[in-house]
Parts: sequence; structure tokens; C-alpha cells
Amino acid sequence: MLLEVCVDSPRGLAAAIAGGAQRIELCSALALGGLSPSPGLVALASTAPVPVYAMVRPRPGDFVLDAQDEIAMLAEIDTLRAMGMAGVVLGANRPDGTLDTAVMARLLERAGPMGKTLHRAFDLTPDLSQALEAAIALGFERVLTSGGKVSVVEAGDVIANLVRQAAGRIGVMPGGGIKPANVRKLLAVAAVNEVHASCRSPLVPEAKSVAFGFQDQTEYETDTAVVAQMLATLANHTAAGARP
Repeated sequence: MLLEVCVDSPRGLAAAIAGGAQRIELCSALALGGLSPSPGLVALASTAPVPVYAMVRPRPGDFVLDAQDEIAMLAEIDTLRAMGMAGVVLGANRPDGTLDTAVMARLLERAGPMGKTLHRAFDLTPDLSQALEAAIALGFERVLTSGGKVSVVEAGDVIANLVRQAAGRIGVMPGGGIKPANVRKLLAVAAVNEVHASCRSPLVPEAKSVAFGFQDQTEYETDTAVVAQMLATLANHTAAGARP
């Protein structure tokens, strides 16, 4: 069972690696669902001992992309490939919510041999089964999904159905609200091989930074202990499944 941890800072990257994360999703602004990471963070991540997949999302908001968004994303992909990232995480919707396969095909072509994850633009589609087939046809390695729900823990049956439909043609990686305390509930229903989580804990805000608007009242950071706890929970689940 592989654990992918999403991080948005140098400290978060170090904490995820120290905790034992087996793959990193590299972002900025996780509070906004994750945006493209800065060049400095990408450079730091290029030395990581585990594969790093970088988010390609140049702005917050929806995933309906215009020509300028696409130009920016193509340039970001070029930079990420040149800087040694193992893969990219991207997605695009049409105004009706369906996957914009034309835009994604061009982005994926630019990514070339890099690994490719379809992010939760997938969850905004009106028909997850149809979207899964589109992702397979485009050549994605996996879809990151909460099963169309705000929290994937409430969508175990949906994830299980997607895994059955995928039948090994594409990975189905659950993510969205997963914590060590609730991941067993999901794993009891869905036979997945990898899990995506932020493994963060709240920070104590610094009053002056909050007053000046440099920091929110509530912020979170990747926590090495939570990463390790999640890994232990996944390992226990795997071991229990292997017992006669």
C-alpha cells in the first residue's frame, strides 16, 4: 500500500520524507486545493529520495481552462520536466463539467514520458464512470478522487466500483479527508493500492503575523508523526489482509 503525501512548503516536504512518504504531490496553496509549486520548491524537491509529482494549476478556482491558462500550463510542464520531476498532476473540465479531453491531450503530450495523475477535476464530472474511461483513453496512470464527495471516506462504495471498473487499466487513488483515524473505514470497502493524504496538523499562529495579514488564524503543516502514523495504519491493514 503506497502513501502519497501532498505538501506545499519546504518544511512540509521535509516532514513528509522524514515520516516515510513513498511519493510526494508537490503544490503551493493547499488551502486552495493546491496550485503549481514555486520554482524554488521544485528545485528543492528535485533532490528528494522518492518520486515527486508536481501540480500543474496556475490559478485558483474552477478547472475550465482558457487559452492563457493552457499556455501557462504548457510552460510549467516544460519547466517541471527540465527540473527532474517524476510526474505531473493536472486536469481540465468543460463548462458542463465533463472532462476537457482536448486540452488534457495537449498537456499530456507535452509531459511526454513523465508520470501523469488526473486530479480531482474528475470529481466534478457528472458521470464518474464515463470520466474514468476518458482518463484511461488519455493515458493517465491514475485518477485522484474523493468519489465525487467532499470526503472520500463517505464514498467507499463509489471508490470500490471505480476500482472494479478500472480492472487494472488505471490506478484509482482515493484522497480528500483521509486521516489515520478514518482510513480503515475506506480500506474495509475499497481494494485500493495507494492512498493520498495531506497528513497535516494545525499550527499555532503568530499574533503579529496574523494582525499584519501574513498568516491566517488557522493554518496547517505536514506533520512527520501523522505521516508515520498513516503509514503504520496502512501497513497493519496490508498485514491483516495477508494473514490466512
